[in-house]
Amino acid sequence: QVQLVESGGGLVQPGGSLRLSCAASETIFSINDMGWYRQAPGKQRDLVAVISKSGSTNYVDSVKGRFIISRDNAKSTMYLQMNSLKPEDTAVYYCNGIVPKWAWGQGTQVTVSS
Repeated sequence: QVQLVESGGGLVQPGGSLRLSCAASETIFSINDMGWYRQAPGKQRDLVAVISKSGSTNYVDSVKGRFIISRDNAKSTMYLQMNSLKPEDTAVYYCNGIVPKWAWGQGTQVTVSS
């Protein structure tokens, strides 16, 4: 069973940046369409960024132009570079397939606050 481990979250002021990482226990990123999700308190988990098998990317409007999804297949790691962070970006961030097929990791908490 593939294990996904997210890291890189933290407390950051509005306008700041963070880079999240998603490490997989197996080579999955080059053969699956992958995504970053986030779940704010009391809300559902939403997909916010996608990277396809071919490397094309897509984002929800609320993060477009601020977030960048990427991956390093050799390291079995996917990234989410988050810039110009806003308080509404506060959430626990997770990675999985765009159709979630593996057990969810513990996520990484991102808190944007002054």
